Amino acid sequence: MTQITDKVSLTVEDGIGFVVVDNPPVNALGQAVRAGISGGIKAAEADPDVKAVVIIASGRTFPAGADITEFGKPPMEPSLPSVCQIIEDCSKPVIAALHGTALGGGFEIALSSHYRIADAKARIGLPEINLGLLPGASGTQRMPRLAGAEAALDLMLSGAPVSVAKGKDMGVIDEITDGDLRSAAKTYAAKLIKNGARPRPTSQRREGFQDMAAYQAVIDARRAGLQKTAKGQLAPFAIVDCVEAAAKLPFAEGMKKERAAFMTCLASDQSKGMIHAFFAERQTAKIPEMATAKPRPMDRLAVIGGGTMGAGIAVAILNAGLPVVMIERDQDSLDRGRANVEKVYNSNIAKGRMTEAQKEAVMARFTGTLDYGVLADVDLVIEAVFEEMDVKKGVFAQLDAAMKPGAILATNTSYLNIDELAATISRPRDVIGLHFFSPANIMKLLEIVVPAKVSDDVVVTGFELAKKLGKTPVRAGVCDGFIGNRILAIYRIAADHMMEDGASPYEIDAALREFGYPMGPYQVSDLAGGDIGWATRKRKAATRNPNARYVQIADRICERGWFGQKTGRGYYVYEGRTGREDPEVLAIIDAERTRAGITTRSFTAGEIQNRYMAAMVNEGANVLDEGIALRPLDIDVAFIYGYGFPRWRGGPMKWADMQGLDVILARIREYAKEDALFWRASSLLERLVAEGRNFDDLNKGK
Repeated sequence: MTQITDKVSLTVEDGIGFVVVDNPPVNALGQAVRAGISGGIKAAEADPDVKAVVIIASGRTFPAGADITEFGKPPMEPSLPSVCQIIEDCSKPVIAALHGTALGGGFEIALSSHYRIADAKARIGLPEINLGLLPGASGTQRMPRLAGAEAALDLMLSGAPVSVAKGKDMGVIDEITDGDLRSAAKTYAAKLIKNGARPRPTSQRREGFQDMAAYQAVIDARRAGLQKTAKGQLAPFAIVDCVEAAAKLPFAEGMKKERAAFMTCLASDQSKGMIHAFFAERQTAKIPEMATAKPRPMDRLAVIGGGTMGAGIAVAILNAGLPVVMIERDQDSLDRGRANVEKVYNSNIAKGRMTEAQKEAVMARFTGTLDYGVLADVDLVIEAVFEEMDVKKGVFAQLDAAMKPGAILATNTSYLNIDELAATISRPRDVIGLHFFSPANIMKLLEIVVPAKVSDDVVVTGFELAKKLGKTPVRAGVCDGFIGNRILAIYRIAADHMMEDGASPYEIDAALREFGYPMGPYQVSDLAGGDIGWATRKRKAATRNPNARYVQIADRICERGWFGQKTGRGYYVYEGRTGREDPEVLAIIDAERTRAGITTRSFTAGEIQNRYMAAMVNEGANVLDEGIALRPLDIDVAFIYGYGFPRWRGGPMKWADMQGLDVILARIREYAKEDALFWRASSLLERLVAEGRNFDDLNKGK
């Protein structure tokens, strides 16, 4: 064995050179790995005893991508594109032997090899789009040559890995083995040598270009589709452009285009935002309580309430392979709860995502009852009843009496004071907030709300549950609305102010969609149900600051029974789920402007976006300053996963950093000339600007 670098070695066996990558945990393609692979290929090529070369990796996976810790640092040679070219230019057959997940740069290494063999369980993919990038080491040029435009774009635009069986159907995998990969690769290489196989440079292959009319039709269709789904984003359009170039330009020119596009994306705020989001979502689970506490057992779970939220939580638990007990107040409600659970799985069956037998196997873990006595053996219960404090207190009294010592009592409240709720029972140390987002079986965000008296091990258990359920957890403190809904309430007020001042709800929604949101705030209101916000406003009416501006437009709409999609009317008029602008709503708005004595003005899309975001960032700073959120990145993750904030902008706090906190503060001070009470600048924001720091400094503990 020859050690090429500390991460890569070369071993020659029976005329076959094995270039072995060993860079745990995922064999990331850092400089030492890149240098080792290129050096190993050159050494094998120079050895007259070597007739073929196999690139293989130890540990759990073939290289799973680039070393993203190198992003933003000075480039170190050799670059990955040059390594790929060295592989392809080798005068001896090069075989990539894939296992685990061959992703991104790892899969580009494989595409640059002349032949590819894979373990049957391996997966391949080009996920760079998830970082606001495109494959930058020949993926956009080599894959279309083998697989055509449709398969190549499916892989690159989704960013999702696929099985090697699908890869073989695409034409990018040659052989699949169920046995030992190294032995199979050696046998495959020996067969190639025996048959006199030559190198097969991917850059010279044209299987994917056989029908150029169909190829271009795919390009045109995807480009048109992206105008609706990815407007304003760089990477998706760059990917389509580069795949088009693969068929129209010589390989070397296509590579130049790909590299230029990659560097443009890498330098963009969009990529910076998505890379931030990538790391941030991995940081949210790192909480202080984990330093000293271990999770409690949670083998048996229960849900109180079988409405939309309770049923969704039950499905999330079932999908994790865990049993769940649902408790309701009467048999009719319980029957509806079970039906709500089954509805999800029936939909999956209708879409071909599961079989009837699979549904039955899942539902075998579901139990419904009216008897709180069954909770005697339950480890953790999640209350998901009506959002009213007295109702929840009544449920918690029953839970306190029925559940065993050490069991965890969780509430799914969206706004209510969990400290107050916990104080009503004998075990406040066992009470925690688990705020799921609807639909609970789909939405990834889980706010884990930490009351004042809760035990550390209960908090840790909440995070462990999130992991089991496949959720992205964010730690939050107790306040009205916690992190997400508290901040939402403020930027929704900012939107309402603009609506009363002259912008229509439809203009505001359009501006926010242009910013990157899938829906604007008034579309969201109609989807969630206007009655929910109305109930909250009425709950808060007694404590509302009488000096604060209060826009009554939403109340006027709700008074008519127009609650959104579920009633067929809200801010929009609905035919199914499709909404259209409503002249009667505009008339209501005009009447309210007259009543309030408003002199209207127009707002540009940019002005709408700036005010909306300034309110969001300012309240986010307040949430941080009060310790409700641990770090700015927790707010970013909450909004990406819970509120539709465009991932490519990194989250509101990252977006603010990229705008410049001094710019944001200047806007807030300008808006304060109109309404000093609402636009009171966060003291944290003022301190950060004065000290020349930003939110990312807080993420880093500076």
